[in-house]
Amino acid sequence: MHSLYVEGGAPIKGEITISGNKNAVLPMIAAALLTDEKVILRNAPNILDVRVMLEILEILGLEVSFDHNVIEIEAKNFSDSTISEEFCSRVRTSILFAGPLAIRCGKAVISPPGGDVIGRRRLDGHFYGLRKLGIKVETNHEYIFTAGKRLRGCEMFLDEASVTATEQIMMAAVTAEGTTIIRNAASEPHVTDLAELLNKMGAEISGLGSNTIVINGVEKLHGADHRIVSDHTEAGSFLVLGAVCGGELTLKGTVPRHYWMTRRVLERLGVDIELHPEHIYLSAKQKLKVIDDFDGHCPVISDGPWPQFPSDLMSVAIVLATQVKGSVLFFEKMFESRIYFVDRLMSMGAKAIVCDPHRVVINGPCKLRGLQMSSPDIRAGMAMLIAAMCAKGGSVINSADVIYRGYENVVEKLLSIGCNISTGEK
Repeated sequence: MHSLYVEGGAPIKGEITISGNKNAVLPMIAAALLTDEKVILRNAPNILDVRVMLEILEILGLEVSFDHNVIEIEAKNFSDSTISEEFCSRVRTSILFAGPLAIRCGKAVISPPGGDVIGRRRLDGHFYGLRKLGIKVETNHEYIFTAGKRLRGCEMFLDEASVTATEQIMMAAVTAEGTTIIRNAASEPHVTDLAELLNKMGAEISGLGSNTIVINGVEKLHGADHRIVSDHTEAGSFLVLGAVCGGELTLKGTVPRHYWMTRRVLERLGVDIELHPEHIYLSAKQKLKVIDDFDGHCPVISDGPWPQFPSDLMSVAIVLATQVKGSVLFFEKMFESRIYFVDRLMSMGAKAIVCDPHRVVINGPCKLRGLQMSSPDIRAGMAMLIAAMCAKGGSVINSADVIYRGYENVVEKLLSIGCNISTGEK
């Protein structure tokens, strides 16, 4: 495992081009199985999770190339339709192969997926949706998905607006007979981007960006060439980094509408950003101060399904609050283990009251000090990295490979804007 060595207090300034969306490219790799023609994905981030998903395709006997952020997949001949526990345990989105693999091969055998340990992450929506479309699902130590000649579209209602369940159902429904309607569907930018790829492949999906997605089944999909949208979580992380370090940043390649709620949350913590058509500008030395509610009460920052504040940005927002004058309550509704990393911040000197597994009160500002710590998940790892950047003294972040799962060239990008960071192997 690799470690990161950080010396806090370095002046931050510069430009960063935001990479392709991690949560868009992973389901797109699975979607490429739905056709025997070539699918080209441009602006693909070179991160560990992407490489694991491509390794799985190679194990299945498919032709894959990944060069200069361009992925090419040609799913002509399958040598297998089983994904081993070894690979499934390394990436949670391995479950997204279930529908496409069952449709192409008639049967898919997949072990329970791994990924970040941030609390319970249900698969019920996947099983519900696939069964409604006609795929037989058997669950034991392994998950077995069996599909007939052609699935049948139907109307369904998800009991939670699950991103991956919505993506799974969309992929399975595009070649089903008739119309499928998904109500209470997820509407995140990466869900929309997947649907846009599928439409380029010949699918007929409407309702994008809403909570009702309509899919008119087609006989067959074909190849496509698609550029992946930029990653709003990566951009949000760098905005927080710039704010806590008092730096001036320009983030290039962004889509303004993806940051409307993020901007509202940052404003409540005294951070002002400028949203331009293809970039975001953060001026230096922001006046970090909590904006209380109109009645004078402590504000609450909570996450939720899109377009609410993304859960993936809660960890970095908590770090930001440690450098902001005032008190704020964070309410993590979606994952009960997301805020467990706060104990590391407290060891660094943060003034925090952990109310329960879902809520924490941060009182700031406080002077953080360097610490040796380990990265428990992708987003907490990035949050601790940001905390180390604004802390006094040196920090060591072990298990840095976890951060590399979600952030492309993170060390190179940090060095380019003046951060004092180096790598090593433990």
